[in-house]
Amino acid sequence: MQYSGVENVPPGVGVAGVGGRVTSTGYSADQAILVQGGSLRTWSYRSPLVEQVQVILSTEGRPLDADIELWHGPDNTPCKMRVYVENGQLRPFSAVVETPRGPNTVAIRNIGQIEFPIACTVVADAVDNPSPECASSSMTIQGGALRTYPFDPTVDSVQVLLKTDGRPLNARIELLQGPNNNKQVVELYTEDGLDRPFFCILETPGSGNVVRIVNTAPVEFPMTAAVVPDSINQDLNYGAVLGGDVVIGGDVGW
Repeated sequence: MQYSGVENVPPGVGVAGVGGRVTSTGYSADQAILVQGGSLRTWSYRSPLVEQVQVILSTEGRPLDADIELWHGPDNTPCKMRVYVENGQLRPFSAVVETPRGPNTVAIRNIGQIEFPIACTVVADAVDNPSPECASSSMTIQGGALRTYPFDPTVDSVQVLLKTDGRPLNARIELLQGPNNNKQVVELYTEDGLDRPFFCILETPGSGNVVRIVNTAPVEFPMTAAVVPDSINQDLNYGAVLGGDVVIGGDVGW
């Protein structure tokens, strides 16, 4: 396998890429590269054996605002997304980018202000994949339509998988916690939703989480979406619930 012109890399060794670092051991905090506000960093993969990479973005608790693009040949951007997260420490962004038929370059631009740096990691191996439940629970969303998925407070994170039958994929993914309170927004474009499906894991701490998927394409471009729980906190202790244990006008005390 060849990363950015370097061959025969021993397992567990990170290799410097173009403007970034490529790792082959999965994600860890010390592999992250700090991208200052207004800056651009790139990770290049020359080997055609690298068919997908995972992008992880986080902050130290400040907002996260970034553009992610896949460059495949001159002036060819088959996949791009705009990512906004209200708190990049509480809800780090993690998505899988399909990179078939190399060479490919992943470009991450921090479009926030200089006071809002982003920690970026791009992983070539140990990439997250949809669970069998996620892969089998897809539902069609017509062009211009939307679908919402509410989740129980015990759900700590959810899987999101978007595909098409080979047509372009244009979508907006929103994580809401309360009425019109966007905690995370992803605006996605993929030129071929079959060749390059989109998969991400959204962190959903707290209660009242709703994932909203909007097909922003015209009606001629339907897509399929699957949104299922990824991790569940079985030890969550519920607090007092208003009206949960008291029945007004009932037979309490009799």
